[in-house]
Amino acid sequence: MEVSKSEWKLFRSKIAVWQEAYMEKLIKEYIELLNGDESSSHKFWKLYERTNIDKKKPGVCLEMRRQDVVLCLARLINDDTISYADLEGFSEETIEVVKHLATVMWN
Repeated sequence: MEVSKSEWKLFRSKIAVWQEAYMEKLIKEYIELLNGDESSSHKFWKLYERTNIDKKKPGVCLEMRRQDVVLCLARLINDDTISYADLEGFSEETIEVVKHLATVMWN
């Protein structure tokens, strides 16, 4: 499903804010990990593993194409980058398709 021009514009205006908030959350988790009681080498390798996984998540890096907006939104929902409340401004049709994708494809 390709979204309308206005929804594409809305998505592009929100994605940077969503990703910035998600990365801030990740940084707090990294700080917590680094402040743990484990050895320095354990913390280093744990952080290395986490960043290699996290850098591939849609909250960090997302290929954006208009025809993939609903898929991108579903991925962001399932990765807890955004919530359904963040979809305010999108059409009911778009939200329903996102909900369907989020529940059927990843659950």
